[in-house]
Amino acid sequence: MSRPGISVTMPCYNCGETVARALDSLLAQTRTDFEILAANDGSTDNTAGILAEYACRDSRVRVLSLEHGGVIHAANAAIRASRGRYVARMDADDEALPERLAEQAALLDSRPDIGLAGCLVRFGGDRQKCAGYAHYVDWTNTLLDHEAISLNRFVEFPVPNPSIMFRRECLEQYGPYRDGDFPEDYELFLRWLDQGVRMAKANRELMIWNDPPTRLSRNHPRYDVNAFYRVKAEYLARWLERNNAHHPGVHILGSGRTARKRAEMLLDHGIRIVGLYDIDPRKIGKVVHGIRVRHRNDMPAPGSAFFLSYVGSRGARREIVDFLESMGHIPGRDFLAVA
Repeated sequence: MSRPGISVTMPCYNCGETVARALDSLLAQTRTDFEILAANDGSTDNTAGILAEYACRDSRVRVLSLEHGGVIHAANAAIRASRGRYVARMDADDEALPERLAEQAALLDSRPDIGLAGCLVRFGGDRQKCAGYAHYVDWTNTLLDHEAISLNRFVEFPVPNPSIMFRRECLEQYGPYRDGDFPEDYELFLRWLDQGVRMAKANRELMIWNDPPTRLSRNHPRYDVNAFYRVKAEYLARWLERNNAHHPGVHILGSGRTARKRAEMLLDHGIRIVGLYDIDPRKIGKVVHGIRVRHRNDMPAPGSAFFLSYVGSRGARREIVDFLESMGHIPGRDFLAVA
């Protein structure tokens, strides 16, 4: 087979119940110059047999047989074996809609300034039972251009990892997934943005993101909330050093225990908390680490301080952003939402 235009990398571990559907969705793509690198990560179910069957049927399916080493090991093995100009990620329990590869490649073709392309995704779980995940998917679908993705990078992961396609040059310059006590997909995303990679999304629903109970983000300690905030603090501190005109001082919106615990992760990276603000009358006036909690109406004027909002409850984040903007504070210059 001649060199493909796109390589789809797909880690596979004990996914016998779903991988055929994922492969069928890829083999039904309208763009046909692609290869699928299915990295079998030492599966103990019937995954290997299914992959072998598909490889026999279609030469675009290439199977990598690995000893079990985890999703990072499998994902990077698939990346190393890939040959395409563009590299796409796919999970073995998701489905690509027919235009996915064509639309994302067209975005990269038409935008040489963009290094990574995402897309809108359809939530494939039960919206009532998994309301939090469904709301997260809906939120990601509102972030389309580089500015929105960049400004929201410290809230959550704005571009779902199974939906990405990127230029091979990004791998060569900034590296693949890293192993550690952090979510590898979010760390790669933050690292590439930190290095100046620009990102955007195809404004079309191109993937079904299923939400099975076995999804790693639900079960592995690498993906727990504290792991997200640890890696977030590292890259947020780097961003603040470059963009906060009042560095290293920051003012924190949200003085509750959870907000303070997450904000205090910045202290290990040289950031200094100089103000705390809340609207809860039970918290206003209290002294925390020598800082008196004040009402947010007493915040310094726009341009005179930098604020981080650590209030992440549903609806509260949007209300705080609206409040700050109504007072003349500009996102990215005067404040960031980070929860």
